[in-house]
Amino acid sequence: MGKTKAIITGIGGYLPDYVLNNEELSRMVDTDDEWITTRVGIKERRILKEEGLGTSYMARKAARQLLDSTGTDPDTIDALFVATTTQDYRFPSTASVVLGKLGLKNAFAFDLSAACCGFLYAFDIVARMIESGAYRKVILIGAEKMSSMTDYKDRATCPLFGDGAAAVLIEATEEEGIGYMDSYLRTDGKGLPYLHMKAGGSVCPASHFTVDHRLHYIYQEGRTVFRYAVTNMSEDCALIAERNNLNKENIAFVVPHQANLRIIEAVAKRLDLPEEQVLVNIEHIGNTSAASIPLALWENEKRLKKGDNIILTAFGAGFVHGASYLKWAYNGADRA
Repeated sequence: MGKTKAIITGIGGYLPDYVLNNEELSRMVDTDDEWITTRVGIKERRILKEEGLGTSYMARKAARQLLDSTGTDPDTIDALFVATTTQDYRFPSTASVVLGKLGLKNAFAFDLSAACCGFLYAFDIVARMIESGAYRKVILIGAEKMSSMTDYKDRATCPLFGDGAAAVLIEATEEEGIGYMDSYLRTDGKGLPYLHMKAGGSVCPASHFTVDHRLHYIYQEGRTVFRYAVTNMSEDCALIAERNNLNKENIAFVVPHQANLRIIEAVAKRLDLPEEQVLVNIEHIGNTSAASIPLALWENEKRLKKGDNIILTAFGAGFVHGASYLKWAYNGADRA
C-alpha cells in the first residue's frame, strides 16, 4: 500500500444569473469598456442581486451540484470548509450554514479567511488532514459575494469584482502518480495599507460615521498591489516548477487567481507558457477572490486529464501568496 495522498475527485460550481457588463457599469460610474478591458481584461461579471441571499447560498448551490455529479452520499463527508472573505455573518460560520442546508450529519465545518488565497491555503490544510489518515472525504468550497463590499462609485475598483462559488471533493487515495504533491505558501504581512476594508472589524466597528464616509468597501492602491502580485505569483510558480522538475513541456495547466489579465500574462511569461496552458475566465467572471481558482477548474473540467501536472497560484490582501502543485486524478471529459 502506497502513501496516502489527497486528490480532487469532482467539481461543482455556481454563478448568479445576473450579468453586469461594462456597458451597464459605465452608466453607474465614470468608465467605459475600453478603459476596463485595457487595464484588467474584464468584459462582464456575475452579481447575486436577489435580496436576502449571501455567500452561503452560492456555496450550497455549488456543493449540491458537486454531490449530485459525483454521486456522493452526504453521510460519508467528514468535513466541509468554506474559503471566503464575504461571510454571511460575523458568526456563525458560513460553512456551518452550508452544512446545515445540505443536511450533512457526520461532518464538522469552519470558514477560512485568507482573501484571494483562501482556496489555495485551505486546499493545503485539507491535503495535510487527509494525508494524516484521520479524514477520507472533505468538501472544500471557494465562495464570494464580492458585490457586497464593492463601491459602485469607485471607478478604480468596481469593475474588478464578481460573485460566484465552486466546490471540490477531496478524497484520500493510495494510488501512485496522482494527488497533491507540493506547495509553497507565504504571507508578507506588510500589505495592510494597500488593500483592506477600513471599517467593520474590531479596530473600527460600524457606526453612523463609518457608513456615512463609505468605509465598508474595498480599498485598494492598485499599482502597489499589481507590482507585488506579479512578482510573488511569478516567483512562487517558478520555485514550485524548479523543485519539481516542471517546465512548459510537462506542465498541463497553470490555474492563476483571476485578478487581472495583465498579472496572469506576466506569470505565464515567467514560466514561458503559451496561453493555451493557462486557464483564464476573468473576461466573463471578473475577480471572485477565493472562488476564482475552483471556478476556473470547474469551467475547464473537460480539459483536465488524469495525470496532468497542474500549478495553482494566488495573491491577496495581507499580502498572502503562494503556489501549489498537483497531479490531476481523473479524466474530466468522462463527467460530461
